[in-house]
Amino acid sequence: MGKYSILLKGGGGGRNPFPGKRRTVIARYGPYKDEYCTITKGYHGNGIHTTKYTLVSFIPMNLFEQFHRAANLYFLFLVLLNWVPVVEAFQKEITMIPLVVVLCVIAFKDALEDYRRYRFDKMINSKVTKVYCGKQRQYVDQHWKDICVGDFVYLSCNEIIPADMVLLHSSNPDGICRIETANLDGETNLKQKQVIKGLAWQDAEVSPEAFASRIECESPNDDLNRFRGFMEHANKTRVGLHNENLLLRSCTIRNTESVVGIVVYAGHETKAMKNNSGPRYKRSKLERRLNTDILWSLVLLLFMCLTAAIGHGIWLSGLKNPPFLIPDGTSPALAGFYLFWTMIIVLQVLIPISLYVSIEIVKLGQIYLIQSDVDFYDEKQALGMQCRALNITEDLGQIQYIFSDKTGTLTENKMVFRRCSIAGVEYPHEDNIKAVFDKPCQTNGVIPDPQLLLKLNQLSSAELLLQDRPEDDPQETAYIVDFFLAITLCNTVVVSSPRLPEPQVKSPHMAIKSLESMKLLFQRFSVPQFASFSTSRSNAPADSPSSFAQKLFSRGSLSTPATPQDKWIPEMDDHARGVAKAGPCGLEAESEALVYAAESPDEAALVHATRAYRCTLWARSSNQVLVELPGLGRLAVNLLHILPFDSFRKRMSVVVRHPLTNQVVVYTKGADSVIIKLVAPLAEGNPTTARLKHIREQTQRHLDNYAREGLRTLCVATKVLEETEYSMWLKKHTFAETCIENREKLLLESADELETNLTLLGATGILDRLQEDVPETIEALQGAGIHVWVLTGDKQETAVNIACSCGLLRPSDKLLTINCDSKDACEALLLKLIRVVAEASDSKGDEPSGHMLVIDGQSLELALEDSLQEPFLDLAKHCRAVVCCRSTPLQKSQVVRLVQDRLGVMTLAIGDGANDVSMIQVANIGVGISGQEGMQAVMSSDFAISRFKHLRKLLLVHGHWCYTRLANMTLYFFYKNVAYVNLLFWYQFYCGFSGSTMTNYWMLIFFNLLFTSAPPLLYGILDRDASADILQQLPVLYRAGHFSQAYLPSTFWCTMLDALYQSLVCFFVPYFAYSGSDISIFSFGTPVNTSALLVILLQQVIQSHTLTWLHGVVLVGSALFYFVFMLVFSATCVTCNSPSNPLGVDIRHMQDPQFYCVCVLTTVLALLPRVLYTSVKNSVNPTDLVKAAQLDKLGPEEQRRGIQNWRTALGYGEPSITVTAADGDPRGCHPNPVSINS
Repeated sequence: MGKYSILLKGGGGGRNPFPGKRRTVIARYGPYKDEYCTITKGYHGNGIHTTKYTLVSFIPMNLFEQFHRAANLYFLFLVLLNWVPVVEAFQKEITMIPLVVVLCVIAFKDALEDYRRYRFDKMINSKVTKVYCGKQRQYVDQHWKDICVGDFVYLSCNEIIPADMVLLHSSNPDGICRIETANLDGETNLKQKQVIKGLAWQDAEVSPEAFASRIECESPNDDLNRFRGFMEHANKTRVGLHNENLLLRSCTIRNTESVVGIVVYAGHETKAMKNNSGPRYKRSKLERRLNTDILWSLVLLLFMCLTAAIGHGIWLSGLKNPPFLIPDGTSPALAGFYLFWTMIIVLQVLIPISLYVSIEIVKLGQIYLIQSDVDFYDEKQALGMQCRALNITEDLGQIQYIFSDKTGTLTENKMVFRRCSIAGVEYPHEDNIKAVFDKPCQTNGVIPDPQLLLKLNQLSSAELLLQDRPEDDPQETAYIVDFFLAITLCNTVVVSSPRLPEPQVKSPHMAIKSLESMKLLFQRFSVPQFASFSTSRSNAPADSPSSFAQKLFSRGSLSTPATPQDKWIPEMDDHARGVAKAGPCGLEAESEALVYAAESPDEAALVHATRAYRCTLWARSSNQVLVELPGLGRLAVNLLHILPFDSFRKRMSVVVRHPLTNQVVVYTKGADSVIIKLVAPLAEGNPTTARLKHIREQTQRHLDNYAREGLRTLCVATKVLEETEYSMWLKKHTFAETCIENREKLLLESADELETNLTLLGATGILDRLQEDVPETIEALQGAGIHVWVLTGDKQETAVNIACSCGLLRPSDKLLTINCDSKDACEALLLKLIRVVAEASDSKGDEPSGHMLVIDGQSLELALEDSLQEPFLDLAKHCRAVVCCRSTPLQKSQVVRLVQDRLGVMTLAIGDGANDVSMIQVANIGVGISGQEGMQAVMSSDFAISRFKHLRKLLLVHGHWCYTRLANMTLYFFYKNVAYVNLLFWYQFYCGFSGSTMTNYWMLIFFNLLFTSAPPLLYGILDRDASADILQQLPVLYRAGHFSQAYLPSTFWCTMLDALYQSLVCFFVPYFAYSGSDISIFSFGTPVNTSALLVILLQQVIQSHTLTWLHGVVLVGSALFYFVFMLVFSATCVTCNSPSNPLGVDIRHMQDPQFYCVCVLTTVLALLPRVLYTSVKNSVNPTDLVKAAQLDKLGPEEQRRGIQNWRTALGYGEPSITVTAADGDPRGCHPNPVSINS
């Protein structure tokens, strides 16, 4: 068993570490193969089936799904109703046509999608990998779909993992395996996995038939970052299983020759498949409004049918034995009841069945145009826009609040080491500001600070080692060494080299037993000055390197003097020995060949910074890290434990065996607000108290300065553990690792117990510059009336500085700060600030005042309590901007939900990291940025962009277009349906409300289904009320979407009235024109239909803002299609409209000049009021969009002057952007603080 893992004895009366649901896994061909079938019964195979249908189930299942829509059920009801003889209005087959067409179109689309899924499933299931076969006793090629839980799988480098497997063997001597998770979460950084600790076959390939262990783990779930369980051996000892032992399906093996694992989850039970939820679905605001208006249309339909039913009953009651009626004994009341249902069938077009299909087609077209916009393409990342949500494009045009992360969203998230403070001494690294950010030097943009470099070089200078000068402080040097050791060790950076073989970390076995050993150690690293020293340990002078080492590691609580026997050094392999012989030049060249793959840019920046000081991270294994220190060469540091970073603890720790003192040392790195609280309290009377107090005070002062400069701050601390203290903690920690239930809680308690009474080493300041065009983007968004909030986990000073740099905080703004420790204090301060803001807001009306609110995480937690939510929102909504600093991911989502629900506004959340996923999913629209922190935010978002600046065009241009296009198209659908249905209704007044129609059934059905369906689609995809340049330069145009001006209830009813008027004209002008003639019913219906068609098509021409040749082709084509169909139908139809016969009617009309005169007159009279109203309104009181459309028609110079005059009138003038220095520091931004901390 390995010394880094304590195996707990199981069985007996021991406590069961995971009651509840669990999974048992044994080897399929192992010693317990007789139990295999019983244990694995019910476990899924590895074949995947993401298809929804089969050939047999497609029709019933698809129809079942489609009839979940209320509109489809409504039209199915009409079809069935038309089969009732007493209410039959049309031929039974004709009534089915609209519903059948809609169902077939959607079914065809679903079938294509499902066929694509079927082909993908077949391709995946047919992939081949090597699986152990018990009959042949060797690994054989096998399809993925045939893999089962308990199978042993052999994978080679660059091979995709077919199922979730526990790693049992790796070709890497250290038992590690590197995987790429790009197929799973989009991240290209390599992740390190490791073989289960303590396995006897770590040094030899595992034998599946000899595998007598049982795996107990949690049931299948979708948590990619958690795996809990243990492996129980035949002797009842247990080893804890963690996430680093699990290889996830769809990931790829990298930089590892081969691995062997046992399958624990297969097929749809794998974590990858559990997370495969398909496209996101959200209901848009316009869709909710649409449902309301459809209900109003239904009310209108019922009113018209009820009117017809009452009219029919009254009409029958007034007749006295009419010769044209066959007596059937039906009373007028019952006849009216039957007529009510007949009219439901006749007027069914009032409910737009094709609208839903049309909206889906239009949204697909809008998404295609958004994704095809070349302005969204980022050449550096070779990424464009991704639309992951297919049904909320119009919501992009109605956003009122934006919640943005800071790091990686507003900033580059390309960190550069800027400054540091060690032992209370600041090292400003002034030369770093001169480095070119986009072209980093060999040390990733870090130029060493001369003062710090001189102190660190004492380790490699023999003369300095032998001189005990009063100006040198050995304790400060020890702080520096531990500081660099902590940064080099406390990370998860994966080291690789594209040009050199990977250096292997050898287990240390040689102890320093004399000064001769120290001399040989330094000789290996080119320090020949020690060659003349005595090799006798007893004769070692007081100023020898041995005494220097004792002085170096003998300060306070950090380290204690160690005997030479306790010192450890690594065995140098051939690779390292060759580099040592090559001299310093060879070392430098080889160091440059190292490639660091870090999970976060902060870690990469810190590791690159240590390399600039020749403190180099060379290699990493599961239990050792190979580092190099100046003068000491390469040291193999035993890595005992890693306590990974998480958003709750906000820190990371490593437990190591110190390479020089052999002590157990804890190195911790994390947020300064957390680390400072964990520092050991100062003891009275201790001689080191004054020094420690000075270090703490100076470090805090430096941290505040870094934050004011906009730098990201981290603190570094350490702690030395006694052997007994470490043993006691190790027992508790190992038990926590083997638990399944409450494992996270126990591990958190274990970490808290370890990370206490720390000694502060120092702090770092890392630069993260703003992305390009962030100030311009924020100014444009605020000009569009959008409230911008920044939710960040950074320090308050850092957040305020970035807010100032990006223009969110202007020099004239007043800064409101809330830092409270209690609920009462928070409430009092909120009420006070509300009064301050109210006084300033009185003169501005509803416009936000010139205030910016800054609230820290602790105060935000208080403000989110039920009793304080109202005053917090009342204050925040009257501020021009809000910055929430030190906020957790949970708090981010709570803030978004609070604003969204309480204020009833449309929200957008944008971020780039895993800590932003919660707020992205809560917001109405979530936008992910594909940045440096992986792709978790992108995978959870509705839309994905590569830069924050793209948000400007996405909202102001495409969002505005999508909303106005879809809103106008929806209104147009209601308009044309109401206009046409009313023609049938007016005719009822002249046919005794009998439900008869003046046109044939085919023309009635196809009028909306074919003749007028294509133009609205083009209208909804391509119409533009203003150009992209105008919309971006005049953000005020976006505000129309805030109030849904394109689709208001008043707009809906005005459209209904317009349709009502036009239907009156289209019916009564032909009626009076042919009054007194002997034309038939169908002869009368032809000019009515034709006039209505021309009016409806030309109405769209009037409403359209863009007319191209494509619009002309579609409009003219629709009219020609109508006339061609009318002629062909009239020439060929004999019995297709039983019992009537429209044969030759339309052909005769086409030869009559009166027909054309009537159609032209009707069209002019119907459209004249609309044309006059639009002309007068646009001339007398034009809207902003009308003015913008006029600017589009001007020349470039006139357009520029017009835009500038408009901006001046609005108070914008020239864009006011804060000037930012090269290092991200704001210049000239001095906000006025209003409140003080409470």
